[in-house]
Amino acid sequence: MPSLVNRGRGRRTINEINMVPFIDVMLVLLIIFMVTAPLIAPSMINLPSVGKGSKQPDVVIQIVIGKDESLTLKAQDKSAPVTMKDLVARVKSAQAAKPEKSTGNTASVDSAVVISAERSVKYEAVVKVMDVLQRAGVQRVGLSVQLAN
Repeated sequence: MPSLVNRGRGRRTINEINMVPFIDVMLVLLIIFMVTAPLIAPSMINLPSVGKGSKQPDVVIQIVIGKDESLTLKAQDKSAPVTMKDLVARVKSAQAAKPEKSTGNTASVDSAVVISAERSVKYEAVVKVMDVLQRAGVQRVGLSVQLAN
């Protein structure tokens, strides 16, 4: 309730806010944050390292995205250009093909699809290829760390 002031003619209210308590609270909070900030230790994130897979895939199918977003499919030492429409069919047929160096157990061929891209390619193009493959049900889709020539 505003305080009333009695000045000569009559009573009138003072419409002012006292800012001193607000400033006091802000200064106390500032001091608390300044004291506690150096005590907070930066958290460490443990990222998985490369090579922790239990078994390497038998067949590695590589999809290379060029600077002009053209697709090239590399499988079993063969390289061929491919369009986005034919990508899933070509990957499925490459997964179904038996590897040339057969170890005798051809019933379960383990294959992985690796997507490699040039540095100048937009991230959107890489995600689009990955999305098309995953929607088609292709298992083990991954990204290459560095483009191998």
